[in-house]
Amino acid sequence: MKNIIERIKKLKQEKNAIVLAHSYQNIEIDEVADFVGDSLYLSQKAQETEAKIIVFAGVYFMAQTAKIISPDKKVLLPNINAGCLMADMIDLHQMEDFKKQYPNLPTICYINSTAEVKSRCDICCTSSNALKIVESLNAPKVLFVPDANLGKWVETKLKGVEVITYKGNCPIHNNITVDNIFNARKEHPGTKILIHPECKPEVSALGDYVGSTSGIINYVKNSADNKFIIVTEKGVVDRLKRDYPNKEFILINDNMLCESMKLTTLEEILYCLENETNEITLDEDIRKQSAKCIERMLEVSA
Repeated sequence: MKNIIERIKKLKQEKNAIVLAHSYQNIEIDEVADFVGDSLYLSQKAQETEAKIIVFAGVYFMAQTAKIISPDKKVLLPNINAGCLMADMIDLHQMEDFKKQYPNLPTICYINSTAEVKSRCDICCTSSNALKIVESLNAPKVLFVPDANLGKWVETKLKGVEVITYKGNCPIHNNITVDNIFNARKEHPGTKILIHPECKPEVSALGDYVGSTSGIINYVKNSADNKFIIVTEKGVVDRLKRDYPNKEFILINDNMLCESMKLTTLEEILYCLENETNEITLDEDIRKQSAKCIERMLEVSA
């Protein structure tokens, strides 16, 4: 393992490459990552980097996003089969049909979507900035794809704004129930519960804090509490246990595991970087159209 890590680090220097890693990745990936975080943070780093090669330890839509905003970079995805169940719930034709049902409304796409879907939207968002993005449109009605839970959570936070959502969701977060939260409170009275907004709105409503992966990590960092129940993917808990060994973290249940996020290995990163395989390519018209909604998001989030 140590030899692989050293070889990756050496190749990064030789090839002017960086590794971006999402917080849901296997924790050992952090050993070679230049930046680790949520989708907004990694999008910002992809835009800012002067590296020639971006190796994205994440899933397909994330690597696409990096290519959209950094077209002059070579973007590589170590495991080409690493996809996103939510992003797969809507394609270009479904997107167009959805917009036809509600014509002339501003459309927001969650970053967990393909480049083709992004190309038909006005602005992109992540879980960390969704509220701010919807507010920025200053519209009484908006369309939101593909995550119905995130869209409806935003609606609960904004008075006078109707968020019309597509029927997509993250199956991992969507499976959490109100009973799961009630039971956790009974078993661990007084413990703060931190919830990702990809959960159902009625679940999020029961949290002490609702936010993105980075938001949850920052909450723990700034909190005087020593025990937390975490309601998001296991990778976040792994990193919290490593970074805050004097605090206790309880994963809401053992099913909070994104199998696609766990596909990437250090061996695949090494092979990908050595051979520059699995390069992400996009139709240029689609890339330009989708870049507009991502760049608009980054401007609002600046």
